Amino acid sequence: MPIGTSRQFRPLPVPNVKVGGYWGEWQDAVCDSTAEILLDRCVKARMLEQIDVNVPSPGIVIPIIHWLGTAQMFWDSDLAKSIETIAYATYRKPNPELEARADEIIDMYERLQEPDGYLNSFFQRIKPEWKWTNLRDFHELYCSGHMIEAAVAYFQATGKRKFLDIMCRNADLLVARFGRGPGQVRGYCGHEEIELALVRLARVTGERKYLDLAKYFIDERGTQPHFFDEESLRNGRDPSDYVFKNYEYNQSHLPVREQRKVVGHAVRAMYLYSAMADVATEYHDDSLTQALEALWADLTGKQMYITGGIGPSMNNEGFTDYYDLPNDSAYAETCASVALVFWANRMLGRKPDGRYADIMEQALYNGAITGLSCDGKTFFYDNPLESTGKHHRWVWHSCPCCPPNIARLVTSIGSYIYGVADEEVAVHLYAESTADILLAGNRKVSFSQKTNYPWSGAVSIEVTPENATTFALSLRIPSWGKATSVKLNGDAVQADQLTEDGYLRIEREWKAGDTVALDIPLVPRIMKANTQVRQDAGRVSLMRGPLVYCLEGTDNSDNLNAVVLHQGASHAATAVIPDLRGAIAIDLPALREVATSDELYYESDLVAVEQTSARFVPYHLWDNRYPGEMLVWVRDNGASK
Repeated sequence: MPIGTSRQFRPLPVPNVKVGGYWGEWQDAVCDSTAEILLDRCVKARMLEQIDVNVPSPGIVIPIIHWLGTAQMFWDSDLAKSIETIAYATYRKPNPELEARADEIIDMYERLQEPDGYLNSFFQRIKPEWKWTNLRDFHELYCSGHMIEAAVAYFQATGKRKFLDIMCRNADLLVARFGRGPGQVRGYCGHEEIELALVRLARVTGERKYLDLAKYFIDERGTQPHFFDEESLRNGRDPSDYVFKNYEYNQSHLPVREQRKVVGHAVRAMYLYSAMADVATEYHDDSLTQALEALWADLTGKQMYITGGIGPSMNNEGFTDYYDLPNDSAYAETCASVALVFWANRMLGRKPDGRYADIMEQALYNGAITGLSCDGKTFFYDNPLESTGKHHRWVWHSCPCCPPNIARLVTSIGSYIYGVADEEVAVHLYAESTADILLAGNRKVSFSQKTNYPWSGAVSIEVTPENATTFALSLRIPSWGKATSVKLNGDAVQADQLTEDGYLRIEREWKAGDTVALDIPLVPRIMKANTQVRQDAGRVSLMRGPLVYCLEGTDNSDNLNAVVLHQGASHAATAVIPDLRGAIAIDLPALREVATSDELYYESDLVAVEQTSARFVPYHLWDNRYPGEMLVWVRDNGASK
């Protein structure tokens, strides 16, 4: 049964969209390398031993540490995200061997699952006495969430129901266990994830109970008496003996509708807000939307890197204070930017709004995809905006959350391009793609995008309804693309008269062969930071379209902080970089300071200035060629004027 109606926008299932061009190359890298690498490295880490009831338990492989747990508790989530990646990858490029390996893991989970639906390998095979004793720290519901998402993906991509049925049984247990009814536990998870997963499960099964449980978890969070205090006392722990000292860390310090400042662990926050946005869409809940709009303004106005990276601190993997955005020590976890993409996309559920789509694109192209190398084999976990040449991609990690997270985002990117309501299609992202869309009344419409975006701003969209039909088409006009021109079947459209919240809305009867053409100027532009961002004082950065650019040592020699820009973006020239998939580089005239003294400190008259040319490359592609320095914010001596 349908959940909700009217102008509610939902993403298309991944199999409904096929991508090519820029994102097709990234997906091919995941299909050809990453998907198998993820599974191989999970096996090497001994994850399968933990779920396979036919082999001895591996015991504690990763030691229990100061927060009372171990990264081994997350293994089910790592395997789940890997299976989700495999699902989408094998849909794009059939790989029977890899799919068979995923099927085998699903069979292991089926054998492991308890009769009541409980499923968590750590608490069944390693520490059964800890089951349901510490929702604050132990990630039981978090793991269920990622497994539910994987099960939905596997069903949509392969048509196989086994994993979906397994996780429906698990979700049914959660429906029975948690809530405000007699005998139920009024609890929720310390690491949000289950909430957004339940919404996905509700949408694919049509079961309202899963959506209601997601809403319960959101409504209950942060209420008094505080569940985590009561849980600690019930299990013999001191509530104050908490490594992060307060509940801002997991966003349970206040009921969610009262929260106005983004705090705590960045990934947890983004997952929570994603679920809140989904529930706001499904229940038409303005109170959630109001809170989310305030949180959005707080994050994007005071706490976000220009790359869409969030969470500057390694200490809490999250937020510190307003305008605290150090460059060389930026944590900006890949998972956090991936989750920001999730949140932004879900904020588009109630209507198209450029505030959210612009940031979704910014985080996607700069904060998220940076975490994956071009060949799909190595990964960034933290994403600084400056490096002395010692920061490089990892092969793996003791807490390997980021590799499968960016991989599942890349392989599911089609579901972020379009949003569909009963009588409207919104194009949020421009990407070479074809899409099969079903509007109200079982009306079938196909879309075909032709573009070399983000290297070129020319986009052609052909609309092919099965039969002539009337609906609205909303096209995002990027906030930086103010000179964008639009033509419908060759005739100019007055964009300024039809634009609403950053989208050009065309409502008409569409016929097969109708074509909309956009020309979005990709002009290099100099960016400055708010003066309260002390780390960027006297510096500028460079953007072109949605892309943030940086200097790399391989193009500019060492000591990038000696480079000074003194001319504006109008002096920029572009060039193709063949060994970075044909990416566009930007060359700008610059100065390079050369000290004539080798002293640590010296008078200013001992500095010589040389004319040079600075080559900028897309930030998300750095460290793909040769190791060396990197710098996003460059010293400024007139470029911003």
